[in-house]
Amino acid sequence: MTSSHFSTLATPPCRQFEAWCGWFDPVFDVAPPTDGLSAGFEGEITVWSLGQAAIGRVRAPRLHALRGAHNIRREPVDHWNVVVGGRDTRLTRAGGAVTIPARTPFVVSLGEVMESEREADERLQLYLPRDHFACLAPILDRARGVPLNGAAGRLLAGYLHLLEHSLPELPPEDLPRLAEAIRAMVGACISPAVAGSELAAAQMGATQLEQVRQAIRRRLSSATLNAAALCREVGMSRSQLYRLLEGEGGVARYIQRLRLQASYTALSDVGDTRSVAVIAESCGFYDPSTFSRSFRREFGISPSDMRIASRAGAAPAAVFGPVMEAETRTLRSCLHGI
Repeated sequence: MTSSHFSTLATPPCRQFEAWCGWFDPVFDVAPPTDGLSAGFEGEITVWSLGQAAIGRVRAPRLHALRGAHNIRREPVDHWNVVVGGRDTRLTRAGGAVTIPARTPFVVSLGEVMESEREADERLQLYLPRDHFACLAPILDRARGVPLNGAAGRLLAGYLHLLEHSLPELPPEDLPRLAEAIRAMVGACISPAVAGSELAAAQMGATQLEQVRQAIRRRLSSATLNAAALCREVGMSRSQLYRLLEGEGGVARYIQRLRLQASYTALSDVGDTRSVAVIAESCGFYDPSTFSRSFRREFGISPSDMRIASRAGAAPAAVFGPVMEAETRTLRSCLHGI
């Protein structure tokens, strides 16, 4: 199986950190090391695409990565990320900060604001797209930011290392079966690791949110998609729906955000030859001026400029471009490839 490899080792030391930031932009911002950059920033990343998922090995110096609201607006991908680090990780989310011990797996969602800090380290990161792993949404959302300790957590860490070591020898014909194996193993390991007295209620809320999300995705182009239509679609009362989406900014805002995310993905896809107007209508925007205004407010760029930048092979507001040994040139490209 082939992989994409990025390294700053061949980059002049004075530009190594800039190149590293270029790899992560716009998914993450990377804060400069507190001890300065005089020694450069030597790091390497190898990413394997698994068809419906991706796994990466990252070796880097001390690192402070941030995914803020502006990152989510510019790159609204909401994959889960299962991480196993060789050093402790200081993870900060809306619920507070926690220290994840070394060699202990943990889950984060790229759909939320967060930041992580750790010393020089080598770690594995398994990216699971929400659409491909929707059946695991209740346990993965419940596991966010929780150190997955115990036997189940150790088993998951061992599985990820075994998976990474086995990929170079994996025949291409085995790739279609790999996603199902990952789905089964991740589910089996994380379920007992996050078990607790409040798990049933948390799972129910996460399951309902996923049902609403899928219902919106199915009817994205519908001009009549509103709270009443969603209630009928998922069998939920209006008050239940409003309580469920209160933390998401409300029903209308949640629908619009999913529509804008879908339009962003389509406009970023160089293989999608539809016009901007057709893409807008497929995502439920039938007034071009409203679509353009909403898109620019959300992502800081107009739909037409987004289309032009994507076809030119450049992400908006791109920084120094790292040199890759394969066609994939940024983390953003890797995430859009699964």
